[in-house]
Amino acid sequence: MTKTLGVIGGLGPLATAYFLELITNMTDAEKDQDHMEVLIHSKPSIPDRTAYILDNSKETPLPAMIDIGKKLASAGADFISIPCITAHYFYVELSRKIPIPIVHGIRETVEILKFKGIKKAGVMATSGTIQSRLFQIELKANEIEPVIPDRVFQSYIMDLIYKCVKSHKPVDFNKFLEVSAHLKENGAEIIILGCTELSLIKRNYSIGQGYLDVLEVLARASILESQGKLRQEYKLL
Repeated sequence: MTKTLGVIGGLGPLATAYFLELITNMTDAEKDQDHMEVLIHSKPSIPDRTAYILDNSKETPLPAMIDIGKKLASAGADFISIPCITAHYFYVELSRKIPIPIVHGIRETVEILKFKGIKKAGVMATSGTIQSRLFQIELKANEIEPVIPDRVFQSYIMDLIYKCVKSHKPVDFNKFLEVSAHLKENGAEIIILGCTELSLIKRNYSIGQGYLDVLEVLARASILESQGKLRQEYKLL
């Protein structure tokens, strides 16, 4: 019997919608009934995670995420996924307060890199994720060297996330390419798209090979956790 997925959504709304699309497209299904049951609580009013982590805001997103997680559990969810990587900053506290398991998107991503034999990985993520070292800690624990953008290129990433995708504005694709080139020049064998808004750039633009999309990883892990079946092309990302 498959498990029911609960999604703490709205962080942001486009990423949540795309996450559901990925889960649907990545499931090996011949009919509607082959797909997993998903409960989504999308609450875009949750305070910005990066603003809180960088101390640009005193509004913590944690209580709202805990409240949603408890409601999803009460509604019948067996486990939870959060299609917002910066929100993983609160993973420990969320796991303590929410009575069902939470998929850890960053650890799942690093496991795939380890399986691939990657020794040096570039990271494109929010400044909140970078400053809190969420990827750096997990990568180093698995003997993978993180390659982090310098201050200028990190500002490009934040522009792509906040001024383009979240603002429904055209993406400055040249900035994306410049950051990618910067990371590769510094030795990155692969680049982690470590923010779910960057996943939308991958969906909408031809970015080429050499990237690992955390939202695809999270969708894959959620399908497997639900005891669903993956389509063949997604068994190894």
